[in-house]
Amino acid sequence: MKQIQFITHANARFGYVEGALMAIEGGCRWIQLRMKNATDDEVRQAAGKIMPACKANDAVFLLDDRVELAMELKTDGVHLGKNDMPVDEARRIMGEQFIIGGTANTFEDIERLCSQGTDYIGCGPFKFTTTKEKLAPVLGTDGYRTIMAKMKEKGINIPVVAIGGITFDDIADIMQTGIDGIALSGAVLNAGNPVEEMKKIISL
Repeated sequence: MKQIQFITHANARFGYVEGALMAIEGGCRWIQLRMKNATDDEVRQAAGKIMPACKANDAVFLLDDRVELAMELKTDGVHLGKNDMPVDEARRIMGEQFIIGGTANTFEDIERLCSQGTDYIGCGPFKFTTTKEKLAPVLGTDGYRTIMAKMKEKGINIPVVAIGGITFDDIADIMQTGIDGIALSGAVLNAGNPVEEMKKIISL
């Protein structure tokens, strides 16, 4: 299986930390701590529990959005949404040693992010998702095919990860589009057994 990223989320059964630890136990090696409405202290507390597990399992650990906090905590990097700090500004502040990812919905977004020096792109949404408050137009597999073809045409070679409402049954079709990886949240957290679900996804 190509790269699988887990983006933290909380539901009625599991909190942000529990979800991340289960994803790691299931074999995921890329965790993004996303706690949109939390305070920096709440994020610090969660990161303090997740980071040691990431280090012990050679997993990448990114924060969503919070550039200064990522530097303070010495995470592996940040993921920046369309309304967050621009990637080039974050790069100036953070330097080259941090991973910086960006969010794209169109090929134009990808061109812009590449010119700003992003390391990878989270592209979506694949379909409707309740974990995002303001949803960009849904892409589906056809959208990914079109974007990947344009990237090839323009010689843009940067990892693109599909994101947004993806479930186990969608993965095989998405991987046929030329995408480099999949980012998951609810598909794992809402499963009967999240650890086993992650193992099943990784074994694809």
